[in-house]
Amino acid sequence: MKPLVLAAIAATGLVLSASPAASAPPTPALSFPLACEPGKTCEIQHYVDRDPGPGTRDYRCGLQTYDKHTGVDIRLLDMAAQRRGVAVLAAAAGRVARLRDGVQDISIRAPGAPSVANQECGNGVVIDHGNGWETQYCHLARGSISVKVGDAVAAGAPIARVGLSGNTEFPHLHLTVRHAGQIVDPFAPDASKPQSCGGQTSLWTAQALARMPYRQGAVLNAGFADAQVTMGQVEDGAVRAPGGDAPLLVAYVRAIALLPGDEVELDLKGPDGKSLARHRGPPLQRWRAQDFVLVGKRRPPMGWAHGVYVADYRVWRGGKVAVSRRIEVRI
Repeated sequence: MKPLVLAAIAATGLVLSASPAASAPPTPALSFPLACEPGKTCEIQHYVDRDPGPGTRDYRCGLQTYDKHTGVDIRLLDMAAQRRGVAVLAAAAGRVARLRDGVQDISIRAPGAPSVANQECGNGVVIDHGNGWETQYCHLARGSISVKVGDAVAAGAPIARVGLSGNTEFPHLHLTVRHAGQIVDPFAPDASKPQSCGGQTSLWTAQALARMPYRQGAVLNAGFADAQVTMGQVEDGAVRAPGGDAPLLVAYVRAIALLPGDEVELDLKGPDGKSLARHRGPPLQRWRAQDFVLVGKRRPPMGWAHGVYVADYRVWRGGKVAVSRRIEVRI
């Protein structure tokens, strides 16, 4: 599977011009901008690309970005979570300067998806924080924006819900920070040090930063199904759990941000602890924005043995387990 390459480019209609900042202006302290829990109900998918050329480099000099990516992408686990509704929160106090609504919530990969030219941000909001600072919130759900231009908002105030509008193929918030019209990486705001590898003081509050540890690899979804399952079904939240009469027992895992050289293993075991199906792939050749693996077993002639079935997922990196997840189902 090729790496998932997405664009979340700031739409022209949402970018504000700003006058040059005064010497050493106050900087905003940014709170976490989503009503979700990183590592459990959401994950950081991409960071700002700090490489000035055609290469890519995130704020830790890692690979979790793509060329010319201008913000931080915080994704929900699947569309089922998006349909339930997840609030987008103002990262700092300010005043609503621009907004756009009415763009359809649809993946750019969906058949018949309309063009998103000049509205790549989709439905979005720009908040002016003063002294040339602004934050921009993209891919909001159509009809969910709850603020108006000119409204004063407090840090942490809900302004919309996560959607699928604009240039995206999964539900997420794309947050861009600017100062005097220039892109700022909130994790490493000093643009004169593009190779600082995380050695800077960020714009995030201590509480927000503690919620966003840098992780090279994470499990997004994991579970069991009663039939072959596709990543599209997992994304849609449309996987049927197995019962006692299931014709197949399938374990699946979708992970993000795996590194070149990683080896992915998934082992399905029965109630007696014996392996029923196992996969261990060759070393990955390149960074994977997302990776999907499944293993399965057909129902035996005598039916499924009653008990707990276990699947162990491991990502091997340099001979050690870097990412792991155990999932269980009782039949």
